[in-house]
Amino acid sequence: MKKKFMAMLLSMSLLGTVGGCGITTDINEATGGGKAESVETGTEGVENTDNGKTIGILMPTKSSERWINDGNDMVEELQKLGYKTDLQYAEDIVETQVSQAENLITKGVDCLVIANIDGEALTDVCQKAHDSGIPVVAYDRLIKNTEYVDYYISFDNTLVGVQIGEYIEEALNLKNANGQSYNIELFAGSPDDNNAHMLYDGAMSVLQQYIDNGSLVVVSGQTDFDTVCTLRWDGALAQSRMENILTANYSSGKKVDAVFSSYDGLSRGIVEALRSVGYGTADLPWPVITGQDAETATIKSIISGEQTQTIFKDTRELASRAVKTVDSILKGEEVEVNDTETYDNGVKVIPSYLCTPISVDINNYKEVLVDSGYIEESELN
Repeated sequence: MKKKFMAMLLSMSLLGTVGGCGITTDINEATGGGKAESVETGTEGVENTDNGKTIGILMPTKSSERWINDGNDMVEELQKLGYKTDLQYAEDIVETQVSQAENLITKGVDCLVIANIDGEALTDVCQKAHDSGIPVVAYDRLIKNTEYVDYYISFDNTLVGVQIGEYIEEALNLKNANGQSYNIELFAGSPDDNNAHMLYDGAMSVLQQYIDNGSLVVVSGQTDFDTVCTLRWDGALAQSRMENILTANYSSGKKVDAVFSSYDGLSRGIVEALRSVGYGTADLPWPVITGQDAETATIKSIISGEQTQTIFKDTRELASRAVKTVDSILKGEEVEVNDTETYDNGVKVIPSYLCTPISVDINNYKEVLVDSGYIEESELN
């Protein structure tokens, strides 16, 4: 009888463990007011000791390849450590993300990891999380105006901008311009994303001197952040703005020599705008076009000679760092950080861990992206 009883307990235990291995992912559609669809995803082959704790992960959108990778990588690593996960996407609808966060707090998750859509829209959410004893980790995008953000995990966003600026500087040989001038247009990221401001400032710390001495000419005259920013990092908005710039400023035979673009999605829109007026031909070659995130479509564009450069931010490294941070918090261990001065969210400086970005172009994409396994070579054919 005792053996039968123990066998029954073991069977029940195994069933309970398997039942905790599914990932519940809410995919929020941009239509219908952000209606959520729940999808069960199996995790065969993932060891899961089930420590009884659940991590809520909020990503901004599935429209960008990198956020899908971020979410999936975190889920996989957290489950290997025995955590359950609840991964949700808000499709860039602020109200949806706020609602998702509130629901996760109500469910009683043990920690929240949030890549926000609007850095200033989560003040009340963070207060509610704090009141419920739930730590908050800001992921890649700083949450502003609240003391209740425990840690920030990101890349060095100022360095991202500096690397883009230095790439343009070198590609146009601006240090040796000797009176020659080049036409450039500027495309920054979303005004509600702190990263966009830091990236733009980093880039301009390199480029502004050349604008001042005439080596770079912004023909449109659009240089201040509020004018060149792109809400929600929307490629369609970038394409429309570039089309307007070309019509208004380049119809008299002037050509664009460079485009500072701070994200691959913007760059794709910019490429289409340029293509529509004849760029990409022998008479009108592509200008230098920068970007960020090293998406697969972008690397294919670089290979085909359209976009020139992008910044690789290894989401595997970022996700792994976020997982280590969550694990340390919940185990009561010291959390490793490498920056305690830079990221002031308006209320306090958030202890941060910053990963290092890498500039990628036609010369090193294979070594950096393919050889490291980030992109399969077959995906680029």
